[in-house]
Amino acid sequence: MSYENILLEAAEGMATVTINRPDKMNALNDATLHELAHAFDAVKADDDVRAMILTGSGDKAFVAGADINELAKMKPLGAKDLAFFGQNVLSRLETMGKPTIAMVNGFALGGGLELALACTLRTASTSARVGLPEVSLGIIPGYGGSQRLARIAGPGVAREWILTGDMFGAEEAHRVGVVNRLFAPEELLEGTHKMVKTILSRGPIAVRLALEAIRRGTNMSQAEGELIETDMFALAATTQDMQEGMTAFLEKRRPEFKNN
Repeated sequence: MSYENILLEAAEGMATVTINRPDKMNALNDATLHELAHAFDAVKADDDVRAMILTGSGDKAFVAGADINELAKMKPLGAKDLAFFGQNVLSRLETMGKPTIAMVNGFALGGGLELALACTLRTASTSARVGLPEVSLGIIPGYGGSQRLARIAGPGVAREWILTGDMFGAEEAHRVGVVNRLFAPEELLEGTHKMVKTILSRGPIAVRLALEAIRRGTNMSQAEGELIETDMFALAATTQDMQEGMTAFLEKRRPEFKNN
């Protein structure tokens, strides 16, 4: 599939998906969401790709929100369809089974922040601004933002951010746990790549199993989550990568994981 609104590149085990509508502040319209859905499926299916970076084109916006021109034409009967489709696309991202990192290089508002929240981790420029301003338009987040923000930063933060519709700086987003790591604007790309390369240097099967344990356990009780963790731990123990990791540690050398 050829893309008009996004770019998809892959090298050295890392895919980069860039939302490429800088003249529209990378706003999410219907066509862009469809292209993202296809790209996420392609990354998931590519065995040579073990991690993905998601970002926006230019230095002003990651994604400044949904395309208001399309939202303004939305009919009540179409609202559920729009929300369901957006949630489906973000669910594909969240359940990809590979680490995904949102590299927030500017404004991440509304659907843009919701997109970032569906990623495994988030890095951000110190100049980034984030928020869920939907109530100022008379609507609420529709792509899972009310649920993911509450799970990531807590219900109190979710209530404040969503009910006020305010924008927050990168420092505040980092303080409440929405952003994992902050970088100066000129260091964001290098810092994010370094983070991804660190993940890629770890046992690939262990990374996938840990990611699955965390994702599934988040929606369970502690006891249920620990059962999932036990299963994932036992699976990891059957791999040759585990043997290599233990042997390399004892021999004081870097492990050479083979993904088996």
